Amino acid sequence: MITLYDYELSGNCYKLRLMMSLLPLPYERVEVEFHPARAHKQEAFLALNPLGQLPVLDDDGFVLRDAQAILGYLAARYDASRCWYPTDDPRRLAEVNMWLAFADGMTGTASAARLAEVFGYDIDADAARSGAHALFRVLDERLWFAEREDDGWLCAGARPTIADIACFPYAMLAEEGGISLIDYPAIRRWTDRVKALPGFVVMAGIFPGAAAIQSNKPS
Repeated sequence: MITLYDYELSGNCYKLRLMMSLLPLPYERVEVEFHPARAHKQEAFLALNPLGQLPVLDDDGFVLRDAQAILGYLAARYDASRCWYPTDDPRRLAEVNMWLAFADGMTGTASAARLAEVFGYDIDADAARSGAHALFRVLDERLWFAEREDDGWLCAGARPTIADIACFPYAMLAEEGGISLIDYPAIRRWTDRVKALPGFVVMAGIFPGAAAIQSNKPS
């Protein structure tokens, strides 16, 4: 059984819950109180991850940290189609890995601004927002071209990959860090495409797309 050491309000934890819903995969959640208890810095959790960071995944004794690494592991092991993590296509695989590294940059900027504004962390929120805008300009441009060249996903081709899942949460949660998406229309359209994927699940601050809400209305 897969066990996810999780915090409901963490974008990095959410991307794993989303991925396991999209695959789909059964798993158990162990809630780790990031704020205010800071349980991820306490001895019990440090035995799992000495870096004191969430999320952590335990797959029948195989323990893995880092959200992007876990996304790659889940897709490589459990997606027989190899669409989510195209290990049989070196160029597309490299492209996916490039955007996984980009997602880490979003954690260090957009997520950092959110930590300052929502959780009161002592972080230079203005510097974090500036860094996030620099990344969002790159992301928006890539998605604008993707809409014209392919089907509008981060990596070339007709299907989304774990790169889209890795970058999605902290784009959607950017407003909580004081980062408006008004100037990034391609990002907004892309987030709607992610929300329309079969198996999409929400978290606090990330809501269903308009099409999903409409389809669930009583007739």
